[in-house]
Amino acid sequence: MPKRSSEQLKSFLSSMLDLPQDVVLDLPRLIALGKTQLYIENHKGIIEYTPERIRVNSAIGVIRLTGKGMSIKTIETEEILVSGQLTSIEFL
Repeated sequence: MPKRSSEQLKSFLSSMLDLPQDVVLDLPRLIALGKTQLYIENHKGIIEYTPERIRVNSAIGVIRLTGKGMSIKTIETEEILVSGQLTSIEFL
């Protein structure tokens, strides 16, 4: 089954069964707490990590965070907690 058809089927089943799409489609979930903390769930690893830029891989591509004094407070298999002064979140 082509990847596109598989994703369409998963999306359809998710809506029909009333299941969260982030779980079914392995989509990243980002939860921002103001401009100082960001939780990223369903990540695929860290690509780049500096106090000014963090790039995280995900099922939909790279998530780029920019800011000042950023640090990773927690990193687990499924979750990352970033702390610092966040100025932008981009999906590449």
